[in-house]
Parts: sequence; structure tokens; C-alpha cells
Amino acid sequence: MIAVLGQFTLSLAAACALLLLLVPLWGIHTGRWRAINLGGPLAYAQGVLLAVSFTALTVAFVQDAFYVIYVSQHSNSALPLAYKIAAVWGGHEGSLLLWVFILSLWTVAVARFSTGLPRMTRARVLAVLGAVAFGFDVFILLTSNPFRLFASDYPIDGADLNPLLQDPGLVVHPPMLYMGYVGFSVAFAFALAALLEGRIDTLWARWVRPWTLAAWMFLTIGITLGSWWAYYELGWGGWWFWDPVENASFMPWLLGTALLHSLAATEKRGVFKAWTTLLAIAAFSFSLLGTFLVRSGVLTSVHAFANDPVRGTYILVFLAVVVGVSLTLFAVRAHAVTVHAWFDYASRETLFLVNNLLLVVAAFSILFGTLQPIIAEAVGWGKVSVGAPYFNVVFNAIMTPLIVLVGMGPLSRWRQMELAEIVRRLRWSGLLALALALLVPWVLPDTPQKVNWQLGLGVFLAVWAFGGQVTDMLRRTQNFTRRRSLGMAYVGMYLAHIGLALAVFGVVLSSHLSIERNIRLAPGEETRIAGYRFVFETLKTVPGPNYLAQRGAFKVFRGDRLEAELHPEKRRYGASGKTMTEAAIDWGLTRDVYVALGEPQQGGQGWSLRIYVKPFVRWIWIGGICMALGGLLAMLDRRYRRRSRYMTEEVA
Repeated sequence: MIAVLGQFTLSLAAACALLLLLVPLWGIHTGRWRAINLGGPLAYAQGVLLAVSFTALTVAFVQDAFYVIYVSQHSNSALPLAYKIAAVWGGHEGSLLLWVFILSLWTVAVARFSTGLPRMTRARVLAVLGAVAFGFDVFILLTSNPFRLFASDYPIDGADLNPLLQDPGLVVHPPMLYMGYVGFSVAFAFALAALLEGRIDTLWARWVRPWTLAAWMFLTIGITLGSWWAYYELGWGGWWFWDPVENASFMPWLLGTALLHSLAATEKRGVFKAWTTLLAIAAFSFSLLGTFLVRSGVLTSVHAFANDPVRGTYILVFLAVVVGVSLTLFAVRAHAVTVHAWFDYASRETLFLVNNLLLVVAAFSILFGTLQPIIAEAVGWGKVSVGAPYFNVVFNAIMTPLIVLVGMGPLSRWRQMELAEIVRRLRWSGLLALALALLVPWVLPDTPQKVNWQLGLGVFLAVWAFGGQVTDMLRRTQNFTRRRSLGMAYVGMYLAHIGLALAVFGVVLSSHLSIERNIRLAPGEETRIAGYRFVFETLKTVPGPNYLAQRGAFKVFRGDRLEAELHPEKRRYGASGKTMTEAAIDWGLTRDVYVALGEPQQGGQGWSLRIYVKPFVRWIWIGGICMALGGLLAMLDRRYRRRSRYMTEEVA
């Protein structure tokens, strides 16, 4: 039976994780090299066992094994094959198995690609990863076992996958997000290993940085995909809602961004060692906090997987142990990695430090807003709702100076730099940013009535950040010799910062200039919105693989020219009886036209519709893609592939 195989291999994987924690550390303590060297084989064994367990659950879904409780709750025989596979992580238990399976992949990658590390360092890193894996394995086996069977009779057919999840976004978004979440465990493991050894230097930063870049890249892709999925799937026309689960992924991203910049300073100048270690601990701790928020049921969210206090209590205790042990070790050993260095107030070190502080403050501000309803209820203040107004005001106030620094950072120098010199280098891009901030809002069609200072400031910041990257690229590539020496890390940095500028531009223009209308329209009628004419032609019933849809046919005209033909749907799923809105979008580089069907009006007097015209909204996701590609290019820099003699030395 496939469920028995999955359960058995998951139990063996938990045993391997425990051995991976204990055996290498015992070898280091006793000086037994055979035990130290067992870390690699144990990591491979754990990876194979979890791969078998995860494959077994996938096969159970594909074969409609409804005698497995988890399969019966999240699948249906009429579900298309792609969604049967994606349904494996569509619920609480399967998503946790995916979490620990991805952790095993990262552990195998560390064992495979860190053979140049000192053997004791490598053993400590693998032991920390084994400890994290063991904690999650036990959690799955005790409270969230996806292989539990019905005691007697079981349903012939499943309850179906949530219609909201029956989308290609489910196939790619959660795995990418988890790759980022879990990837920060590697930086966390390297940080604890360094604290145990009392040694953090430029080579340590060089070991950690590509792993952190990889995790940050995956998390960036995951957040970008999640934003795009919410935009077209929910039918609300928004790309970010400050939902608790969205915040849970965004906070580690902010801390991971701070960690990347701090690692750059540690690698180049040997500064911020203790701070870098603390950021590595914080980034992974916030990933675990996100896991707690999603699965404890303490916060209401459209993304939440579970509402079980027992599960939430376990994760909270596990989080407390991880954070408590890590911070205790940091408090005891931080003096061994502290360094004192001098640098000027306008140097790159200073800009990186301010950058880090702003990112950390942003992360904790979001944490406060996310947890405030829990805190208010716990102290007897009643139910408190914290929504977009709080997050927008606080986050924008913090991000404004941060984006100013993004434009300045590449043009600064290490250790000593005059602020006047940075200003001189940025004078032309600053003038261009100011001119466009005044001009752009007035030349866009149908927008003068919405122009305000926030729109102008947003355009200025986006162009300022973009101009800083272009200015520094031109400075560094003035001659052929410099152009040849420009490494992939620099190219990746420029691309990531340009991506941020593009995303800011898209956020600002789509937020301030979007036009939304909620109207009633019947087939044969039309309406005009923002210079477009929307003609509702027909409405017909269309069968799907496991649903029945009401599909509208709309033509969109700009003047007399046909711009688009849109076909929004209202789907009713047979197994669950739930309805789902499928918006229709005509996208373009400068605008999206978006139509979503609402509900039929009483008396057959048409349908309620949501129609949006969203300028430059695509630039948000183009910017996210550029940031992820920038992380990839930086990760591929040749200095991360070179083996140093120091890296191959044995530590006795």
C-alpha cells in the first residue's frame, strides 16, 4: 500500500535527521573523523527517503487513493491531473511534507557543493540542518501526518480541491516560495556553525553569500508569482492586500535583503560580522514565524491552511527553541566575531548600515501590524483590525529613504567618501528624476485630476534609483579593460536594483492612476470607462473538466479601434458546489484592461461587473523578475566557484 510506504520512509527520514544532528557533533567532540564524515552520507540518505515519501503521497493523489484521509479531503476523481499533483501541497499536511522535502534538497546541495569547506565546519552546518529537519519530521508524524487512513469505510469520491487553488499558480507559486523560505536555513546553519567555531571572516561570507542569494532569488520569484496569482485569480484587481500570509513571506524577504547587503560588507571589508550573523538567524526565524502564522489558525487569512491549536502550539514551541538557542549562542559567542573598524559617514559601509536598519525596521513594523489583533485580544482591548492604511503609511515612510540610498549606494566607495562627490555624480540623474516627476503625471491620459505629490514623489524615487544604476554602470564601463573586469556580481546588483526601480514605478502609477468601476450590465449593453468602450455581447454556459461556467463575451474599443476581446467566467464546481470568478485581462506594457463577472442581478436585469483600467501594473512583475534574475547572475559570479587553499584546509 502506497500510504504505508510513505509513512515508513518518512519515519526513517526522521531517524536519519536525528543521526545527522548527533553523529557529526559527537565526532567533533571526540575527534573521530569517521563520524564527522558521516554527515554527507546521512544527508543523502535523508534526501532519498523524503523523496520516496513525497513521491508516495503524489502517487496516492494521482491514483485517487481516497482511503487516505488527506487525499479524500483535497482531491476529487474529476480533478485534472496537473491539479491532482499540485493538490499534494494544497493542504496543511502536504505543504509541510513539501517544506521538509525541500529542506532535504537544500541539505543535499550543501553536502554536495560544500566539499571545499573545512570538514568540521561542513559537519556543523549539516548538523544544524538535521536538527531543523528532525523538528519538522516529528511535527508531521505526531500532528500532521498526510498518510493517515480511514479506520473503516472511506468515501468513494473526494471532497475536491479548493476552487481558488485550481489554477496554474498553485503548481509553481508554493514550491518557489518554500524554496526561498527553507533556503534561509542554510545561512542560519552557517551562522550557528560560525558562532560555535568563533570564526567569521571574508571567506565565511563568501561561502554563505551564494546560498543566501539562491534563497532570496527563489523567495523573490515566489512572492512575484503570488502577487500575479492574486491579481488575476481573486477578481479584485489588486496585486497586494497586506494579508497576514503575504506579510509572512514578505518579512523574511526584507531581512534576507538586509542580510545580502551585510554579507557584501563582511566579504569586502570584514565589517558587520556579528550583525550579519544576527540577520542570518533573524531571516530564518521569521520564516518559521510565517509557518506558525499560516498553520496555527491564530490569524484569519484566505491563505491559511489550518485552524488547530495543537499544531500551532507545537510550531510555537519549536520556534521558541530555535530562536532561544540561537540567540543564547549569539549572546555567548558574539564577542568572538565582533570587529571594530573605522569608516566615513558617507562611505558604502555607512549606506549599507542605514539600508540594513531601514529594512529591519520595515520588517518589524509589518510584524507589529500583523500581530496587533492577537496582542489586542490577549490584553483585553477587544477585536482590532489593522489593514492597508496602516501598512501603506508606515511602509512607504520607511521605503522612501531606502530607495534614495539605492540610487546612491553603487556610486559610493568603501571606507571613505565625500557626500558632495556622490551628489556631483548623481546630479544629472537627479535632475532627470525631478523633471520626470513633474512631467509624467501630466502627460498621461485622463489623469490630471488625480495628480498629487505622492505620485510625483514615487516617480522621482523610481527614476532616481534607476539613474543611479545607469550612472555607475557608465562610470565603470568607460573603457574596454573595465568592461571586461565587470563581474557577474556587479551585473546582478545593477539588474536587481533596476528591477526594484521598475517595480516602484509600477506600484506608484497603478496605485494612483487605476480606474475602477462596479456596474450593472446586460448582454447587448455597453459602457464607457477611461476612454474605452466596453460592449457586453453575449453570455453562454460552457462546460469545463470539473465545473460549469457562465462565460461572457466582451469587446473593448478605443475610439473605433478594437482593442481586445475578453471572456470572463463565473465557474461553479460540481464536487464542492463552490463558485469562482475567473477574470479576463488584456495586458499591455503601459496598461491592463480587466473585466470580472460578479453576480447575476435579480429579475434577470444583467450582471454586476468589475471593470478596471490599470496603468503600468505589469511593471511590478517585470521588476520582480529582474530582481530574481539579478540574484541569479550575482550567484553565478566566478569568485564563488573558485576554490581557495584556505577552504580546503582541514581544521584539526
